[in-house]
Amino acid sequence: MRLRFSRAVILASVFIGLVLNGSAQAAEKEVAVVVKIGGIPWFNAMEKGIQKAGKDDALNAYMVGPTTADPAQQVRAVEDLIAKKVNLIAVVPNDAKALEPVFERAKEAGIPVITHESPGQKGALWDIELIDNKEYGELHMKRLAQAMGEEGEYIVYVGSLTVPLHNLWADAAIAYQKEHYPKMKLVADRFGVAESVDDSYRTAVDMMIAHPNLKGILTFGSLGPIGAGRAIKEKGKVGKIALVGGFSPSQGQRLVKEGVILEGYIWNPEQAGEAIINVAKLVMDGTPITDGMEIKGLGKATVNPETHVIKVIKYQALNKSTIDQLVAMGL
Repeated sequence: MRLRFSRAVILASVFIGLVLNGSAQAAEKEVAVVVKIGGIPWFNAMEKGIQKAGKDDALNAYMVGPTTADPAQQVRAVEDLIAKKVNLIAVVPNDAKALEPVFERAKEAGIPVITHESPGQKGALWDIELIDNKEYGELHMKRLAQAMGEEGEYIVYVGSLTVPLHNLWADAAIAYQKEHYPKMKLVADRFGVAESVDDSYRTAVDMMIAHPNLKGILTFGSLGPIGAGRAIKEKGKVGKIALVGGFSPSQGQRLVKEGVILEGYIWNPEQAGEAIINVAKLVMDGTPITDGMEIKGLGKATVNPETHVIKVIKYQALNKSTIDQLVAMGL
């Protein structure tokens, strides 16, 4: 009896160990999300979504944030993750072209790559978008034109001249202006400064001096409105220079209430973080991604298998009537 009992205990222990080990292995799948830059409100919010979805999906999901919006830092981060043999890498690119070789190396290592904010990205299995990019650029231009009375000089910011999505939005906005508002004039090439408060501030000040009749600043990149807004306020140009662009609500709340930033449009970065991880799980599980399917946390998606884009439209206006509510949500 004693021997039987011992064997039973051993068998039970082995079974429990196998179950626990299997559960541990299931939870060990590792998903790393490399963002443009760490430590700013937009990507802090995205990190919350990454962690939440990772917990829900039983994944070891985390964010890697470079210290500056430097394409070379993103490349190094992806190289490190390949060496670490993570299960999937997701990236919000600073420079789509610069990432192509390292994405190819990830593929050779058997590690799938997905992106966010980089439609047409070579080397990515899927790209996730929460807006229609052409429409997004046009929405911002319509608001800027309204504030400028559809005439006068303006400038455009993007995060950098190599960020795919920012430049796509700028292209759409400028094209819309040329077609619909011929009395408006873009007085300089776009500036790649909108991922830096200081650079956005300095550029706004310089352009006010170079173009005394400047009437508008359109910015794509979450720190652009903050830096440009401080310059407008400091130089007494509130109400004289219209400022339109997306930003993190908590960071721009005061400038909106003071009438410095008029409006912008965003999507929820926390929701984007969740979407990245939920799509990552589908990819790792081998689940077919098809048009009209439900993406957890987002709803029904438009899926284009030719461009490899998964799209769910999720606009959110940023203005005096919405800003407090968005800040209360932790954005």
